[in-house]
Formats: sequence, structure tokens, C-alpha cells
Amino acid sequence: MNKLKIFSLLFLFCEVLTSQNKKHVLLMNGTAHLGNGEVIEQCYIAFNNGKIEMVAPVKGIKLNPSAYDTVIEIGGKHVYPALISANNILGLQEAEAVRPSSDYNEVGNMNPHVRSLIAYNTDSKILPTVKTNGVLYTQCTPRNGLICGSSSILATEGWNWEDAVLKADDGIHINFPKSIQKNGWWAEPAPSGKNTKFDDDMLMLNKFFEDAKAYCNSSKGTFENNLRFEAMRGIFNGTKNLYLHADYVKDIIFAVNFSKKYAVAKTVIVGGKDSWKCTKLLKENSIPVMLSRLNDLPDLAEDDVDQVFRTPFLLQKDSVLFCLQMEGDMEAMQSRNLPFIAGTAAAYGLTKEQALQSVTLNVAKIMGIEKLIGTLEEGKAASIVVSDGDLLDMKSNKVVLAYINGKPVNLYNEQQMLYQKYINKYGVK
Repeated sequence: MNKLKIFSLLFLFCEVLTSQNKKHVLLMNGTAHLGNGEVIEQCYIAFNNGKIEMVAPVKGIKLNPSAYDTVIEIGGKHVYPALISANNILGLQEAEAVRPSSDYNEVGNMNPHVRSLIAYNTDSKILPTVKTNGVLYTQCTPRNGLICGSSSILATEGWNWEDAVLKADDGIHINFPKSIQKNGWWAEPAPSGKNTKFDDDMLMLNKFFEDAKAYCNSSKGTFENNLRFEAMRGIFNGTKNLYLHADYVKDIIFAVNFSKKYAVAKTVIVGGKDSWKCTKLLKENSIPVMLSRLNDLPDLAEDDVDQVFRTPFLLQKDSVLFCLQMEGDMEAMQSRNLPFIAGTAAAYGLTKEQALQSVTLNVAKIMGIEKLIGTLEEGKAASIVVSDGDLLDMKSNKVVLAYINGKPVNLYNEQQMLYQKYINKYGVK
């Protein structure tokens, strides 16, 4: 085969891939949950070139179906914006027990320049299992160290990370020093005590921020180029979020004061188990919270056993912007349960639409991508999930159709393949 033929075939292949995003598609008669609290029964949703161009009730609108390349009848089904998994190692870890398959932890304590997106594995076998429950985007986040590195927002489907990235380097993550050292675990609790390393860690963190701010405020050429300090530039000029991982009320107060000390414009508390105790502080400083997973026990014996489940409602009641996330043991594979965690929050005070916002629009607002995704609105990316039933209910969640930027998503995963394999082998149903 000569070079001209090879070039022609490659060009044709690229055209086919590109054309998948250019189809003019109309979804008809589904119940649309817009992600902003609104619900439209029997809705038209049209998209073209990867963008939503219409979201409107069927009643009162006459359309010519022949004007669309594809018309899909989804009467009786529910339509949602793509769910977003915040603060996760999806794509950075394949098997928790196999160290070489994990790529989220760098050597060293101060690594703001580490970019998680270049380690993102779009061929991960975990990603398809997450897509089938409606999670189409993830905030790929580094872990460990004092300053962990930079996160990015990527689609859960793509040829490589460059193809999947939605927003690169959206913020720097810091494991904020803990003033209290928790000991033991839930089955074998042990007395807690003062963290003897707290003062040293705070001294180190303050020194780094002071040096980084001096570097970023200096004229170009004053200092030798420093990759670590360059990565911090967005924190001080307001183009990046500063994600401060802190759970307990004392540490949250320290973290907020730390952010104010360095005039950080965009601060986010990640974890925030005790955030319900300091909602006034968070609201006054316009600091949102990425809440830890809800299927957990409270850390304090005096707290109500359902306190963790009620925290989203308490934040909502006090007008603190928050979202839900799945950080913790086996978080990559657990991310498939993100919609059901939101559904649990709806059983403890939130409305179903507020719970949906906690994994769609609220996440997008916190990350600064609400103009791109998060709701079903004209002009936004056609990243859409269609389910037979309620997406947030484990019993009725059955995703039958999904799109990322207008491109159909492959909803088949290895678990389904293994299920079918053994059904065929043994005939068990």
C-alpha cells in the first residue's frame, strides 16, 4: 500500500470520527431533569455539533422530524445532564492492591507542579463501569504530600487524555495540616491527641506560600524560572482554585484563615465532615465544600449516627454551595455509586432535584465549568444521560443512552461481558 492510500484511509477515518459529533439529533418526549431544579415533562432536546441547541416542552411546539439526522423516541424515560465525579483518582488507579497500577502519588512533599492529567488512562477498565451509571466526567486528582499537585477535569471516554480533557489544571490540592491526630478506626477506636507535627507543617506551608507569592508578584526575569512557583501563579491571580482538604471544624477555620492571609480568590474545602458546624464562616467567605462520601459513620461518639447523611441538607439550608464526592477506600471503583449517594442525600432532607444538583451543576460551579456542562441548557455541551428510571435510585437506574459532547457513549463494560459469558455457559438466569 503506497503512502497516498495510507493517507487517504487515515483522512477518511478522521472524518468518520469527526462526523459523529456533527449529527443533528432530536430526543423526544422524555422527562428532562435540567440540573438547575427544573423538570420538564415530555421534552424536546436537540443538539448539533456537540452543543445543545434546544430544550423545550413538546406541548405548543411543532417540529419537522425530517430536519434532524437522528430522531430518538424516549417517552417514559428520564434525561439528565452528565454526572461529574469530583476529587477522584479515576483513571489514575486500576487495581488498588497492585502498586504499579496506581499513578497518583509523587515523591516529595511540595508538588504543585505535578499534573495529574498526563497520567490519566482512558483505557482503564474501571471507566466503563462508571459511565454505565451516568458519570461522564471526573476531576482527576493527585494525592499525598502536603501540596499534592494539580487536578484537571476530563471525560470518562476518549482516545487519550488530550482528547478527554475538558479543563486542564483547574486547581492545586493541599492536604491541610491536621491539628488533631485521630487514632484507631471505627471498630477499634482509640483516644485522639494533638498532632505534634502540626506546627512544623504549618511553618513549611507558610514559608512555601510566602516564597511563591513573592516569586509570582515579581517582575519577569527577577528570579530563575521555578516550576513549583510557576504552578502557583493561578492561585494568586484567581485563575485556579485552591483545594484545601480539611475535615474537622478547627482545621476548617485554620484553612479559611490561611486562605484569607494570602488573599486567595477561589478557595474550596474538600472533605468538610464538620462543615455543618461552621456554615456562617463558609458563607461569609463564599467558600464551597466538596463533601466526603455519605456512607460513613460520624467521627465523634456524641454525634447522631445519621449526621453524615444530614450534612448536605444542613449546608443547603444555610446556603453554602456544596457538592458530593467519593474520596476514600476503593474510590475509583466506588465512583459508580455517585448517583446513589446523591439519592441517599435526598432521603435525608434534600429534594430529588437538589440532590441531582449536588453531582451536576454544583460541581460545575465549584470547578468553574458551569458555562460548559452541569445542566441541560442551550449552548452547553451535549453531555447527556438517558435512564429508564430515576438515575439516583439504585433500583431504577438503568442508563440506556448517553452522549459526551454529542458523541454516543459506549455503555458496554467488562462486568456485563463476564455476566453474559457465564449466563451463556451455565444457563443461569
